[in-house]
Amino acid sequence: MEKKIAVLAGDGIGPEVIEQGKKALDAIALRFNHKFTYCHADVGAIAIDRTGDPLPEETLKSCMESDAILFGAIGDPKYDNDPNAKVRPEQGLLRLRKGLGLFCNIRPVATHPNLLHLSPLRPENIDGVDMMIFRELTSGIYFGEKSTSDDGMSAFDKCEYHVMEIERIAHKAFKAAMNRRKKVTLVDKANVLESSRLWRKTVKEIAKSYPEVTLDFMFVDNTAMQIIIYPKQFDVILTSNMFGDIISDEASVLTGSLGMLPSSSLGEKTSMFEPIHGSYPQAAGKDIANPIGTILSVALLLESFDLFEEARTVRNAVRFCLSKGIGTPDLNPNIKYTCSQMGDIISAWIEDERLNQAKISESVSTII
Repeated sequence: MEKKIAVLAGDGIGPEVIEQGKKALDAIALRFNHKFTYCHADVGAIAIDRTGDPLPEETLKSCMESDAILFGAIGDPKYDNDPNAKVRPEQGLLRLRKGLGLFCNIRPVATHPNLLHLSPLRPENIDGVDMMIFRELTSGIYFGEKSTSDDGMSAFDKCEYHVMEIERIAHKAFKAAMNRRKKVTLVDKANVLESSRLWRKTVKEIAKSYPEVTLDFMFVDNTAMQIIIYPKQFDVILTSNMFGDIISDEASVLTGSLGMLPSSSLGEKTSMFEPIHGSYPQAAGKDIANPIGTILSVALLLESFDLFEEARTVRNAVRFCLSKGIGTPDLNPNIKYTCSQMGDIISAWIEDERLNQAKISESVSTII
């Protein structure tokens, strides 16, 4: 198989973790006889610095012409700390989502037995957590009409949804649930918001096409509490843009490190795959960032090409490292590796797991 992948490394630790994701892709290509070609482009703060635009036209064009996008992170303190900045890195990401029609953001959240001690919650409460959050990504309050009054004393942001926008992501959530534990939880605020009432009405209709899936409803404030109290109750969560933004970030801390979690954004024209963490500028250039979220995003990218065995191989390589106590400093592992070393060890395992599992196990036992 031959595929073209647009690589948008972005800012901060983005280039470092993206490099490790590419190592994993190259290892998959070598082992399974695929060919992945890369097209690199700027986005975010680095694009502003170079062109004055957080999403240059050539970047969007490269994405449109690619089979998938591997995205790092965006953000820079010089923009974050300037409330008067008219051009911001985040504007590039919003435009990218809209321009590519990336309407469905999926965040898998699963805990690993060896990392339970890192979570802020008690291990017995999070052991076995395995949920997927489906967040609508191109509509709602982030994309609605917005304005500030001339005197600066008032402002508004409009939240608007159309039935079609709800239907298309709802179908994806129900189809995912069919291959999991067959439960969908719609998270909304239907007691006070008209847009949420439209979500409920529409999703109830969609549910009739999936009789094997149990549908329940939960207000977003209760969901925020339940994710902490009893996260194992959730299978597939379906929600709107802003609510999904908030609860997916909350759920991400269950695993003990933001560096562990991948995401995919599925669109009408192409799809984008990225770790959920930010640009972490304090760690940029230090080779200490956790690349696992990016590498697991590569697994999602491979699945989008129907390369399921290849995706399992990537995940198995990550599981092997974690089971051996191998990790970057944020995981407080028995054996600390740098960001680039983690990329090397995971890609080596992917290339020949039998040979390299023995080599890695031998080196690990020697270090211990």
